[in-house]
Amino acid sequence: MQPDKACSVVLSATWPPRILLFRHPQAGVQLVKGTIEKGETPGRAALRELAEESGIRAAEVVDDLGCWDSGHHGQSWSFHLCKTDGPMPEQWSHQTLDDHGHVFEFFWASLDHLPYDDCHPVFRRALDFLCAVLEARGHWAGKHR
Repeated sequence: MQPDKACSVVLSATWPPRILLFRHPQAGVQLVKGTIEKGETPGRAALRELAEESGIRAAEVVDDLGCWDSGHHGQSWSFHLCKTDGPMPEQWSHQTLDDHGHVFEFFWASLDHLPYDDCHPVFRRALDFLCAVLEARGHWAGKHR
């Protein structure tokens, strides 16, 4: 499966880990995700999207979490666990330069109590996929939805 979207997955340094999500002003709660540009690796795209959408520039990919067929507009998403340098705030806002300059509201969500009701169905399915992969890889030990 050749991915066309890259998704950054950032977990908190606390245990149990929480996942970084954001509220899009028009589209609900989401993960950081964007298009893989021509000649760009999925991991590099994940880091670029993380910087563009959240303002986080000091990060590295620590695990390739695999690809997932989203069942949405024929998109295949490549997930990358990213580690940030230093402590992160509990919540913050970031104004994007792309996506019409929207302000995204970032927050940490418990993997045991994800805000499914505020997510588009494709992000609900993506979070289910991620929870299973994070458990299987030992990044999280909990029951999910």
